[in-house]
Amino acid sequence: MISFEVQGDFSKTKIFLDKSKDFSKKALTKSRIRSIAEAGVKALADKTPVRTGKTASSWSYDIETKDGEIIVNWNNSNVVNHVNIAVILQYGHATRNGGYVVGTDYINPALKSVFDTMAADMWRVVVSS
Repeated sequence: MISFEVQGDFSKTKIFLDKSKDFSKKALTKSRIRSIAEAGVKALADKTPVRTGKTASSWSYDIETKDGEIIVNWNNSNVVNHVNIAVILQYGHATRNGGYVVGTDYINPALKSVFDTMAADMWRVVVSS
């Protein structure tokens, strides 16, 4: 038979969670969200494989709020023959002669630094509140 005894409660955890539940209002101001979105555009442009530079210079963003959520969409407008070039650079594509060009994962590493910075900023707001 196994038994154990526990003392204490989750009062400190509850206080922390109660204080931090509205942290996004403090951490994610409109200017901060724009700053994050612009950092994402720069990171994507810097990491995009370059042949002509058109795909790298075609990054943009839009910000939408929906059901209390803030959504940042990064977009690339370099489309040739109905094919988004940023997508085929990322995932690869078939060629006309039956070959295949392997994609290069450049989007995830580019945005990782942006997400890490954003998470660190939000964490600082949570623990300081």
